Amino acid sequence: MIVVLALGYLGVCGLLYFFQRSLIYFPQPRSPVAGTTAITLRADGADVLVTTRAAGGAKALIYFGGNAEDASLSFPGLAAAYPDRAIYLMHYRGYGGSGGKPSERALVADAVALFDEVRARHEDILVVGRSLGSGVAVQLASLRPVARLILVTPYDSVLELATRQFPYFPVRWLLRDRFESSRYAERITAPTLVIAADHDEVIPRSRTDALLARFPRGVATFRVIAGTGHNSISESPEYVPALRF
Repeated sequence: MIVVLALGYLGVCGLLYFFQRSLIYFPQPRSPVAGTTAITLRADGADVLVTTRAAGGAKALIYFGGNAEDASLSFPGLAAAYPDRAIYLMHYRGYGGSGGKPSERALVADAVALFDEVRARHEDILVVGRSLGSGVAVQLASLRPVARLILVTPYDSVLELATRQFPYFPVRWLLRDRFESSRYAERITAPTLVIAADHDEVIPRSRTDALLARFPRGVATFRVIAGTGHNSISESPEYVPALRF
């Protein structure tokens, strides 16, 4: 009996290991949005689509969305908050018509490639990351000179979240895409705004607080949107004003 249970446990561990990315990434199709166009970023063997609103001048905004988000749908709020900035919304590999498959390494590499492309046209780049995308945004901000950083419903580590969700499995041995934002936050010098949902049912406040604690003193400020959850935060009338940072 013990042998059967042990084999069953090992089998579940194997399933978690081989199918873990299907538990992290939920690719969505790309919706057409008035006032935008799609460009293709050739990045490390894949064609990554980026929804854009062109604008002249030095200012731009790059957005990284959640794990089950069509980034195009965040355009109206971002455009309302920043009418004067060029906007670039990245569709992760496998999302919105982008080629390839998502992984932490690929998403961060694509983010760096997009930043470098945008920096050739715009000197002042605001980076916004929501939920899963906060982990991409934090790593990008630790590697490139972003002007400002906004993190919406962020976490300190997907590893910590997964350990909490699967407490009876050796997640630290199994997980490949860890998105350990707390490791990179201490390198960030750009002014940073962290926006949390009042009743976030996905990211515990303790995980956001742990991330905040890792920023250098004076770099990060904190804002809570009252009466909102993880997925409803952008529906609040306070959300767009909060983005104006």
